[in-house]
Amino acid sequence: MKNPILLVVGSMNMDIFTYVENHPKPGETLKSTKVMYCSGGKGANQAVAASLSGGNVYMLGAVGTDPFRESLLLSLKENQVNIDYVLEKETNSGLAFITVDTQGENHIILSEGANGLMEKRDIKEVLLKSITPDAVLLQNEIPWETTKYVMEMANEHNIPVYYNAAPAEKISEEVFPLIHTLIVNEVELSTLTGIEYEKGTNIVLALDQLINYGIEEVIVTLGKEGSHYKNASEKSIFTPAYQVETVDTTAAGDTFVGSFVSKRLLSETIENSLQFATAASAITVTRYGAQVSIPSKIEIEEFLSRKL
Repeated sequence: MKNPILLVVGSMNMDIFTYVENHPKPGETLKSTKVMYCSGGKGANQAVAASLSGGNVYMLGAVGTDPFRESLLLSLKENQVNIDYVLEKETNSGLAFITVDTQGENHIILSEGANGLMEKRDIKEVLLKSITPDAVLLQNEIPWETTKYVMEMANEHNIPVYYNAAPAEKISEEVFPLIHTLIVNEVELSTLTGIEYEKGTNIVLALDQLINYGIEEVIVTLGKEGSHYKNASEKSIFTPAYQVETVDTTAAGDTFVGSFVSKRLLSETIENSLQFATAASAITVTRYGAQVSIPSKIEIEEFLSRKL
């Protein structure tokens, strides 16, 4: 059986972590307890998660000409992500400065670098000319016009678009019908719908609104509260989170997204895909870093066997 191709179009960053007791207040200087350099970026993280979950994954992204480029490429390669279509731009690679407190919560500042130079022509030269994927996966860490162009091209050729609208960014309603599956957290859900998240009723209203815009299926992830799924056929699923000891939430959302998409492309049921992705993200928060924290398919299956 052919393993479907997932093309991830998105960001690649070197993540510079500092770990602190508490996040600093304005004007406050704190000593960190630890510093780490880890390959990251939402696009690359999701590509790694999808690959480690058993997917056949290609990355279309950009690195700079600085020393970080080799580490970013090596991490993808070691995690069996195809890097044939990663581009080099005459600038620095993307950087993310991440501060993590003792509760595992993070603050992130992005310097987009090469990610900000991803253009439509980069997409034209790869998508459909060099590779015809079975699905594409997108986020919000490259220029919006480039992301939208990928959606339009994929739609023209009946390629499903999985879109993680993160970081939060308002988009026009005309774009929604181009999206097959939208995956967001509560902040991104509110940004897209204008409906403030509250437990219960409001989340149902927000999901219904997005489905009415023309999206086939929507998932909202709520961290320790689990996730809600709804599709255009009125199918609704709540998946509870697994209770684990959290040390670092970095890449947890990306792990969920990549793992879920990978399982869906492998024709797994929605329920099983959600459960698998929930377990994958639960493992991730028990580890430090970005891509280094993402579990393998075997680890996820062993976790589930203990929990079920």
